Amino acid sequence: MTGATAAAIDRIDGLFGDRVDQGIAPSSVWGVFDRNGLVATGGHGDRGDGAPPDAHTVYRIASCTKSVTAATLLSLVADGSVSLDVPITDFVPAFADVTLPTADSAVPTLRMLLTMSAGFPTDDPWGDRQESITDAELDAVLREGLLFDSVPGTGFAYSNLGYALLGRAVQVVAGRPFTEVASQIVLRPLGLDDTVFAAADARGVVVAGARRHDDAWEALPLSGPGAFSPIGGLFSTVTDLSRWARHLSSAFASVVDPHGAAEPGPVSPADRRTMQQAMRVIPAPAIPGARRPIGYGFGLFVEQDDAVGPIVSHSGGYPGFSAHMRWSVRTGLGVVAFENATQAKVSVPTEAAHDLLLGIERPGVRPSEATRTPAASPPAAVTVLPATRAAQAAVTRLLAAWTAAPDTTSTDTTASDTTASETTIIDTTSTDTETQHPAAPDSTHDPVAQAICSPNVPMDVPWDRRRSAALRAVAAVGADVHADPVGESSSAPTHLRWWLPGTAGRLRVEIRLAPLASGLVQTLVVAAEPVERDR
Repeated sequence: MTGATAAAIDRIDGLFGDRVDQGIAPSSVWGVFDRNGLVATGGHGDRGDGAPPDAHTVYRIASCTKSVTAATLLSLVADGSVSLDVPITDFVPAFADVTLPTADSAVPTLRMLLTMSAGFPTDDPWGDRQESITDAELDAVLREGLLFDSVPGTGFAYSNLGYALLGRAVQVVAGRPFTEVASQIVLRPLGLDDTVFAAADARGVVVAGARRHDDAWEALPLSGPGAFSPIGGLFSTVTDLSRWARHLSSAFASVVDPHGAAEPGPVSPADRRTMQQAMRVIPAPAIPGARRPIGYGFGLFVEQDDAVGPIVSHSGGYPGFSAHMRWSVRTGLGVVAFENATQAKVSVPTEAAHDLLLGIERPGVRPSEATRTPAASPPAAVTVLPATRAAQAAVTRLLAAWTAAPDTTSTDTTASDTTASETTIIDTTSTDTETQHPAAPDSTHDPVAQAICSPNVPMDVPWDRRRSAALRAVAAVGADVHADPVGESSSAPTHLRWWLPGTAGRLRVEIRLAPLASGLVQTLVVAAEPVERDR
């Protein structure tokens, strides 16, 4: 089956309806588009007012913002205001205080930042919580120093910090706030009036982001614009984001058809095509489960499918939200979709829907190598940084402290007389929908853990819940948290995964450091891996 047939649309709608039925998100909305516009849309669940979402319902699109950031910068390059090959220190003097990884390292250029090759560690958990910080606070982060996973210009690592720096460059060159420049140069000329940087500016119903706890959905606060808005600050609708995707896709009209003509716009067709070229090859470990060779252009991922050619995409994930957009360069067929749940990964049904439209056979699901417990741990893939080893030792002490004290917390943090349905959202936020620095929803402090981890860790999962989950994992496999690791592996210098022995399996502990010289942990995973039974 190929194309947006009635049967295909019905199957696509079912993919997203199943997500709400399965409790993956309180609401899910999607749209299929071609070169001429939206072909079909659908919505499921409750957008917050008792109605299902539609093509005009407003969601955060998170990192789908990065293509707008890239386009805004390219418009300034086109008018001669700036070059992509100048160092970021030309626009952010505080970066001069950053110690580079080697004596002969180049200062990251705008081009390196655009293609995620500045050498910074991947930083989603930390970066997603930085949106509202000020320029002065970002400067302070830089002056305190950064960690590097690679020499600038030599490898790929997805970096939100890099796109925040690009936004600052745009701001300095244009002499106006980044959000104003992006809106006036890119969004408004294309009629994307429902795509905004602040919820208060949205014209439609703004959906609340949520996270799942036990049988309830907890509403999460919305952060307001700031120094990290260029990484993922936009709100949008299915109508607007599909319009943006069609505009980018139209740049290939004359390539696929000699008589075709690209849509006019603030960014030239040539520059839009440049955005959709794989400038930096992405190694397989960086995107587990990727089914095709993939690279990164300017604010966009580019996959190469043997049957249908290039497929351009980008996901967006923020606390409480998940977004995805993708389209075929050759056909112009694409899909956009949003959900309002943390780590919902709406990219999964969106990719399935797009494959259905393109007639691509999907392979059978195979267990991911990342989830298997190997018989013997492989040697570390890379040499980790001293800061990573120090964090490992600190986390080991934290686990020992957690297991030494009794767990008096309850896994049920909702009122005893509250019965939450699949789509009930319990409001755990303040009455302000946008705050400059959203407070962590955790009321239980853990001084030892707080000294080890960046603030996003308890904001993502409060300390009491995190500790209880870790203790359950320890008990499930009878882990000895005082024992030496029985194996370890690493995918980057700031990442480490190790296993502790247990009587009924192993305990997997995994950390990833924020891009800060202080070596704070931004990702902390403690998971039970029971003895694997015969399949």
